[in-house]
Amino acid sequence: MSDLRVLILGTGGMANAHAEAYAAMPGVTLAAGVDTNPGRLLEFNALHRIEHGFRSVEEAIAWGRFDAVSNVTPDPVHHATTLALLAAGKHVLCEKPLATTAEDAEEMARAAAAAGVVNMVNLSYRNVPALIQAHAMVAAGEIGEIRHFEAAYLQSWLTQDAWGQWDEDEKWLWRLSTAHGSMGVLGDIGVHILDFATYAAGGLGVRDVSCRLTTFDKAPGGRIGDYVLDANDSFAMHMALENGAVGVVHASRMATGHLNDLSLRLFGSKGGLDVRFEGGRSILRACLGEADMHSGTWREMPAPEVPTNYVRFIAAVRSGAQVLPDFARGAALQRVMDRAVDSDAAGGAKLTV
Repeated sequence: MSDLRVLILGTGGMANAHAEAYAAMPGVTLAAGVDTNPGRLLEFNALHRIEHGFRSVEEAIAWGRFDAVSNVTPDPVHHATTLALLAAGKHVLCEKPLATTAEDAEEMARAAAAAGVVNMVNLSYRNVPALIQAHAMVAAGEIGEIRHFEAAYLQSWLTQDAWGQWDEDEKWLWRLSTAHGSMGVLGDIGVHILDFATYAAGGLGVRDVSCRLTTFDKAPGGRIGDYVLDANDSFAMHMALENGAVGVVHASRMATGHLNDLSLRLFGSKGGLDVRFEGGRSILRACLGEADMHSGTWREMPAPEVPTNYVRFIAAVRSGAQVLPDFARGAALQRVMDRAVDSDAAGGAKLTV
């Protein structure tokens, strides 16, 4: 097995998960870290025993001794940094959302295709066995044609301190401020639940959306220090898929009692599925067959373990085969989010995607 060298671009909190995942894989070396913050870079490299560090992606590309990259920079930086890496012929796993506009995301998808490199968006709930099994069951026609769905991603870190003091710690405050690059709950966790729902439903495209975004008062004057707290905290969306199925998707950081929970119910012409990732546990339940449908009986279904995105990314780089979810998927999700923002600005109007 040849040694594969991975560079970590951006060394904030989430970068540790990337580094730990790669360090656990045989034949994978953490080649270098990159960050504009020298103190954070030094601390990250020391923690993960990484020899080389660079202040910019340009410096790292000039050095060049790496094969693949995890791009863990802030959302607005994904576009420019990833384009530079693709131009250098590097394989890229990019954190979600892929970009901050559909136009930028589509440019990234085109550039990745032209470069012929492995490209992947780290939609981490593709690691949930219940979701992957639900997708397989829908694809096999086990619940018939999807008619209706409901999906939710609920967090409560704005109502309690289980994850830390949101009003004191910069790693939470930036998520509440558009000036600091946040797209609010829509861009942070909304992208996950949109992917969760539409992937399980067979990967169907979105036909139209109607959305309302809400920002709650959280501090006097809507500000804490340098952070203007203007990013959306909750959203509620009605969505129609290409096959005519309709449903609702919502997400919030104000969901008291839910630390980090995703749920999805899919209703088809021949049965239904209940897909959950709650309390860190993957659960799949199904109502299948005439008898269970008649009595409204739901049964827990087996869902085999699946490899993580990190493992699948490295395997794809080794094999040269593309892996999903790719940049094209990231761009499709960004188009939905862009139209959701437009819909909210138009008072919740239904808009074609």
